[in-house]
Amino acid sequence: MKLLHLALAVPVFLGVAVVNGYMSRAGRDEERGSVVVDARQRTYELHVPSGYDGNQDVPLLVALHGRFGTGSGQQKLAHLDRTSDRFGFLVVYPDGLERSWADGRGATPSDRNGIDDVKFVSLLIDRLESNYRVDRRRVYITGMSNGGFLSGRLACELSARIAAVAIVAASLSDDLAANCHPTNAVSVMIVQGTEDPLVPFRGGALGPNPRGGVVLSHDAAVEKFVALNHCSGEPRKEHIADDAGDGTTLDVTRFLSCAEGSEVGSYVVNGGGHAWPGGLPYLPAVFVGKTTGNLDGSTVVWEFLSRHSR
Repeated sequence: MKLLHLALAVPVFLGVAVVNGYMSRAGRDEERGSVVVDARQRTYELHVPSGYDGNQDVPLLVALHGRFGTGSGQQKLAHLDRTSDRFGFLVVYPDGLERSWADGRGATPSDRNGIDDVKFVSLLIDRLESNYRVDRRRVYITGMSNGGFLSGRLACELSARIAAVAIVAASLSDDLAANCHPTNAVSVMIVQGTEDPLVPFRGGALGPNPRGGVVLSHDAAVEKFVALNHCSGEPRKEHIADDAGDGTTLDVTRFLSCAEGSEVGSYVVNGGGHAWPGGLPYLPAVFVGKTTGNLDGSTVVWEFLSRHSR
C-alpha cells in the first residue's frame, strides 16, 4: 500500500484526480491526513475502497482503536480494509492523543486532559464529507475497548450525524449511561466476550484501579439502548456453534422493532475474551482471553451497520 499525505492544493503531485469537486481514488488506497482541533493536530489514516471513483456517494465508517493502540494498529487488527473493498465504503482510522480516547469514564489521559474527541470525530467527518462523495445518511462508528466506549458516547452525543454504531469489547460507563440523551435513534450492536479479563461482562469496576471507572454489564448496556430506541416486541435469537473448535460459541439477540427503523443487537461471545472476533490476536490469550474464530467480526459489523441510515 502506498501512503500518501493529504495535500489538497497539489492533487497532481499526489496522483489524485478531482471529479465534480471531490477526490477520486486514482490508483491509491491509503491516505494519511490531519485536522486541527482546539489548536492540536489530530491525525488519521483513510482507506479508499478499490471501486471508488468519486462519481457516486458511498458510506463512511470511522474505526476507533483501543487504549494504547493507533489507527494503523486498528487497521491491522480488524482487517476492515478488506471489508471496505468488498462492500465499497470509506473507512477512516483516527489516532487518539497519547493512544487514548476521551470516552467519558474519566480514566484515560485524553479524558483527564479535557480532550474533546466528540468534536474531533465530528470535524473529521466534515473533512471527509468535503473531500469525498460521502453518503451523509450512512455514516457509521465502530471501536474496540477504549474506542468501543467512545463509540457508545458518540451514539449518545452525535446522534444527529451517525446512523449506527458497533461497540466491541466494551459497554457503557455508569456516568455516560445516566447522561445519554440522543436526539435521534441510533442503531447499536454490542459485541462482548463472557471471559473478558479487562472489561467485566457482568459490569462493575474496570480493573483494580477505581480510576478506571464503573461500567454497565453487557446486558444492562443492551437494555439501555433498547430503552433509548423504544424497542418493543420479542427479539430474534440465534446461536452460533463452535465450528472453529476454539472453545467459543455465540448467542445473538436482535431487537428489530425500534423507533425510526433502528435496531439493537447483542452479540455474546461465550468463552471469548477482550478481542475483535475473527481479528488479529494482538496479545497471547493468557493476557486478553480467546479470540473467537466462529465469527468474522468485520463482516458482521458491516452487515449490521449497513442495514441502517438516517
